Amino acid sequence: MLLAALGFSLMGGAAKLLKGSFGAGQLVFWRNAIGLLVLLAGFIIKPPVNKGGKFHLLLFRGLMGTIALYTLLYCILHIPLGTAMTYNLTSALFIAVLSFLLFREYHGRYVMLAVLLGFIGMLLIYKPAMHFPWYYHVAGLISGITAALAYITVNRLAGHYDARIIVLSFIGTGVLIPVIFMLTGYAANLPPDDILFIRWKWPVGIEWFYVSWLGLAALFGQYFVTKAYSADKAGVVSAIGYANIIFSVFIGMALGDAFPDWMSLSGMLCIILSGIIISGVKRKSPAGGS
Repeated sequence: MLLAALGFSLMGGAAKLLKGSFGAGQLVFWRNAIGLLVLLAGFIIKPPVNKGGKFHLLLFRGLMGTIALYTLLYCILHIPLGTAMTYNLTSALFIAVLSFLLFREYHGRYVMLAVLLGFIGMLLIYKPAMHFPWYYHVAGLISGITAALAYITVNRLAGHYDARIIVLSFIGTGVLIPVIFMLTGYAANLPPDDILFIRWKWPVGIEWFYVSWLGLAALFGQYFVTKAYSADKAGVVSAIGYANIIFSVFIGMALGDAFPDWMSLSGMLCIILSGIIISGVKRKSPAGGS
């Protein structure tokens, strides 16, 4: 999960460098198209071995992941980045709640403490603002809920499909949906926007490097997040995902962001403590337990 968090943080750094050149919908397409090419090459070298039997869940995982990505990008375009990321990272809380409601999974008070501590740390770092129209908040909540459903589904797919096939369910959907909306926009002569009805744009010069960085980092993150959620209960794994925030802060500093203030540093400490608590719980658990 730490490797996944690092991959997603590197992806965010590439997206920041491409922000002035590509719209959100175009970034969704290129983010997934690069990963799709690498996955298909990997399938030729080493074909996947699947037990199968959960194709409906595979489609559901891809759809939920894509909706989470689109709603996150919608929020990023219309409300401050900190608020948008706060809503997206509520997925860890929704995972704990939905795992209990749907599957009666309870991971113990220490795991719940770690999830809440990580969430508090995230609030201290991002300092979300709430004075925006209600529909932006609804989009943010949808981002968190659909991300939670996608990650919970990964655990149910483990043992039935190669991890690369589970990644493909999201990346493939993330390529198909932008293409469908783009072709619809051209066919109906609809005005382009930054999210759905995009216009085709090739990267130019150094943009090819940044787009490749974006897609490869995203694929790296998706592969390891799939391995993580396949290996253990979603409620336990999700707390480690807060490490994404710490990596993002340092990558942001490398790209020119200011040094974190005392409140942000306190939030990073909370997130680190959250990970330490989870690690302690795992060491005390029986092999294969949660």
